[in-house]
Amino acid sequence: MQNNEYFNRQIKLLGDDRNNILMSKKILIIGCGGLGNSLAFALSGLGLKQVDLIDYDKVELSNIARQIAFGVDDVGKNKTTALKEQLQRRCPFTKFNIINKKFDNNFNTDEKYDLIIDASDNLKTRECIDAFAKKTNTLWLFSSVERFHGYTCLFKNAKFSDVFNIKDLPPAGISSAIVMYISSFSANIAMIYLSELPCASDVLYYNCFNVKTGEYSHNKLKVF
Repeated sequence: MQNNEYFNRQIKLLGDDRNNILMSKKILIIGCGGLGNSLAFALSGLGLKQVDLIDYDKVELSNIARQIAFGVDDVGKNKTTALKEQLQRRCPFTKFNIINKKFDNNFNTDEKYDLIIDASDNLKTRECIDAFAKKTNTLWLFSSVERFHGYTCLFKNAKFSDVFNIKDLPPAGISSAIVMYISSFSANIAMIYLSELPCASDVLYYNCFNVKTGEYSHNKLKVF
């Protein structure tokens, strides 16, 4: 299989030098559910050197509508295992590692990541991600979806708990389409950052749908 043919459009976009930079990067994706599926799919085709996937959960039938890497035959499998199988078929040039455990404050690794990607679904985990990222001096990309809304932020200096009120919230319904929309938007930011193009950090991008007026709005807020 020819690398240059596989990455033809990417090389046209970035040039050989930046494409080589991109292919030297290592990332950690925390969470292999809806956001994790779509983010991993989008990023796996970049030819990154290494993608590590962490999740402790198994595939359930109710996941499949919004978790695009899984089919009904995957029900009962570890999400990390099922996702790796799909990603490895998609891009044989990248090394994919799986970590079947819950991410918390006890997480430790000797790996040095170029970017940590949040694809979790709760604020407590994101607070742990923020602490780990600050400790390892690594930027992390926050993504969140709820109902018809989505949020993205590349955290560098801002503290997550200063931006969001950390508390347990009951799960809300989620549009499958907004999961893929926000994942694609976040993956684009990740690609720009990892290829070392100028990329703003500590800016919260939010996309909200007003159910009363039917209007959809896009905006941003500097959080540091």
